[in-house]
Amino acid sequence: MCMFTKCLKLTKRSAVIIIVIIAALMMAAVILRSSPGCSFGVSELINVTSAEGRIKYLQKLGWEADISTEECKTVLIPKEFEGIMLSYSQLQTEQGYDFASFGGLECKQYSYVVTNYPSSDGTVYATLYVKGGRVIGGDIHSANINGFMHTLK
Repeated sequence: MCMFTKCLKLTKRSAVIIIVIIAALMMAAVILRSSPGCSFGVSELINVTSAEGRIKYLQKLGWEADISTEECKTVLIPKEFEGIMLSYSQLQTEQGYDFASFGGLECKQYSYVVTNYPSSDGTVYATLYVKGGRVIGGDIHSANINGFMHTLK
């Protein structure tokens, strides 16, 4: 019976190449993590699949919300953004969400009454869009006829 074994020798050149590849992968991960459209953020550190997690997510952004006011809907994000939806998609991009990449897909929309909004004449809501266990967009808005809307962050 013959047994063949092959021994891999690690030369200095091979070791340097391996170290360079690992360093490049680590740099790419750091660059992707710090980019505005990065899919990793607070929602990956907080489980937003529960109401408590979504409230905690809002708290991390500085908002206090009443969990008892939660409203949930399944919504379809349009494939093509036009008019008001184009503006809304741009608002999401400004705050670092890649909302447009979810065009044509369904997600959950959660709304809560904000309890710590400074000087508001009416009810203020926080809205979160959640897909695959992460926040993909959201806003703070007023329910008044002459209301406002701005980013979560």
